[in-house]
Amino acid sequence: MKVLMLGSGTSTGVPRVGNDWGDCDPAEPRNRRTRVSILVESNDGKRLLVDTSTDLRRQLLDNGIDRIDGVFWTHDHADHCHGIDDLRVLRYGRGGPIAGFASDITARRLRSRFGYVFAGEFGYPTICSLETLEKLRIFAGFGIEWCQMPHGPTETTGFRFDNDGKSIVYATDFSAITDEMVETFADCDILVSDCLRRDPHPTHAHLAMAIELGERCGAGRVVLSHLDKSMDYRSLCDEVPDNVVVGYDGLEMVA
Repeated sequence: MKVLMLGSGTSTGVPRVGNDWGDCDPAEPRNRRTRVSILVESNDGKRLLVDTSTDLRRQLLDNGIDRIDGVFWTHDHADHCHGIDDLRVLRYGRGGPIAGFASDITARRLRSRFGYVFAGEFGYPTICSLETLEKLRIFAGFGIEWCQMPHGPTETTGFRFDNDGKSIVYATDFSAITDEMVETFADCDILVSDCLRRDPHPTHAHLAMAIELGERCGAGRVVLSHLDKSMDYRSLCDEVPDNVVVGYDGLEMVA
């Protein structure tokens, strides 16, 4: 099983509009970050997309992705779902809509904002189905576990995908570590973790918190994501432990 990091940046990306690179070296290509999303692929080629980032079209083109088997949403913030219309092309040639999954509250919010995606409109077919996660345990050969995580005053969903004895966890946009997170993510092979910046933040994990989550759940490797303009790739590589990888757009890791 492998994970492909489609995007590794925070909600404004790096650089920010105005060519603002902050502390990031513009000459380092791994500092150019689109909005966060990942693709998880099993040994038999089944593909799960997590989040439809604002930059989804570019990410699919850059990585040669023209097919997925399902899509999972962590929450409904713009940088995680506003690329949803780019799923239309992945719907072409299918016998039915792409399977989609989200927590109950995220599903309700997505339906209210993108009704045509889930119900069709003006003769156009439904692009995605949308089911809640409550009874989901297996999909496309993956074991699915999930938990709700604090994201400041709201919540986001953390996912664990198991296949062929390996496990990949995606935990983005969390602001505290809960016992349920530690239990759900325990002994995972790869943990892709929120890591906005070095200093604490009210709605996101910072560097020390991301490393702590990896230690508490016994992750084999931790991959840092949702990085802002203060997180220069090479500087960060020099300060993280050996089992921690600084994520970047296009990074592929095998569990």
